[in-house]
Amino acid sequence: MRLSRYFLPILKENPKEAEIVSHRLMLRAGMIRQQSAGIYSWLPLGKKVLDKICAIVREEQDRAGAIEILMPTIQSADLWRESGRYEAYGKEMLRIKDRHERDMLFGPTNEEMVTEIFRSYVKSYKDLPLNLYHIQWKFRDEVRPRFGVMRGREFLMKDAYSFDLDFEGARAAYNRMFVAYLRTFDRVGLKSIPMRADTGPIGGDLSHEFIVLADTGESQVYCHSDFAGFDIPGEDTDFRDNDAIADIVKRWTTPYAATDEMHDEAAWQDIPADKRLSARGIEVGHIFHFGTKYSKPMGAVVQGPDGQQHSVSMGSYGIGPSRLIAAVIEASHDEAGIIWPASVSPFDIGLINMKAGDEACDTACEGLYGKLAKAGYDVLYDDTDQRAGGKFATMDLIGLPTQVIVGPRGIAAGEVEIKDRRSGARETLPLEAALNKLTAGRRA
Repeated sequence: MRLSRYFLPILKENPKEAEIVSHRLMLRAGMIRQQSAGIYSWLPLGKKVLDKICAIVREEQDRAGAIEILMPTIQSADLWRESGRYEAYGKEMLRIKDRHERDMLFGPTNEEMVTEIFRSYVKSYKDLPLNLYHIQWKFRDEVRPRFGVMRGREFLMKDAYSFDLDFEGARAAYNRMFVAYLRTFDRVGLKSIPMRADTGPIGGDLSHEFIVLADTGESQVYCHSDFAGFDIPGEDTDFRDNDAIADIVKRWTTPYAATDEMHDEAAWQDIPADKRLSARGIEVGHIFHFGTKYSKPMGAVVQGPDGQQHSVSMGSYGIGPSRLIAAVIEASHDEAGIIWPASVSPFDIGLINMKAGDEACDTACEGLYGKLAKAGYDVLYDDTDQRAGGKFATMDLIGLPTQVIVGPRGIAAGEVEIKDRRSGARETLPLEAALNKLTAGRRA
């Protein structure tokens, strides 16, 4: 993509309304535009990152055996009355009426709707286990939306819902999602720590929040430092092997880890002082088993192997891709701007023509642009007539992992410069050697 043809509305000054780094940098980098309190338009750069994160989320949900559907944003209030949540949910729910005066709502979550879908089609235990997920916009009318997309009113959510005959099956489904979440957050460049979460009146121990450590985190968290050395399950993880998956979950849930609301000071003091890690954390995902909370009142039953009708045991599993972008930025930035992990960067390479209009620079850039694209790279080519300092500032701000800098002096010597955004390291190479270095990874 040529920058001269792209829509990238960069802001030079820090927006006054932005309280945290991710909000400030997303606005400055032209990723989002606030339309009203807690509601944002996603501009091209932000949309590209959002799509990449959603693609990773989908791949890991599919790998774990979940099946994608798409449910509407507008739901009937009657479903929520069946579950008993319509009146109890509170003012966070946006309640509306259609032209026939029927009570409707903008969905804050989808337990009722997915349960209605399940009960309409699934009648036998032979069709279980089943896990249905979608990625859809949600709306919760937060009392105080703040921190940009970190706590907005409208947000994108991946929510999955598992259905099993009994608790044993539900635990296996929970474990699969647990491992899928570890892999998902690792792939987007985050080190997440699963922390036991409150199960409320449901009880039990099957509820975990996945927390990313960051100075601007919303809550205080406490954990054993051993988590830093844990290996993430690999691509070859067999999600059909319930025992192997359970072993992974056991390892990741044995050391102490708790948010402030679940903190046990006595258990914390039992950890050696040099192994205690207390920090701020950002919640990036939540998985929760709730049993028959919705299946019983809504009649989601299947015939079991005993010939009897059983209310299915359910769980829900949420990741907010829009919120996740803010978490990535909070964990990966410097004074100059964002530092994207390669897996979610909006472009792979930023190509900077330091003197657009110069024949030698233009020829070299056009050649690099074409060859890098042919090698499979998504390149943002700065072909504008902006001054060099502004070009460098823009590339650092938007955080592309690799910058290729082409200037008159370098080209006169047959050379270009490659800059690594994360380390700041620069390397000057002959043009052909630079191209070989950049494309070596793709050829491998």
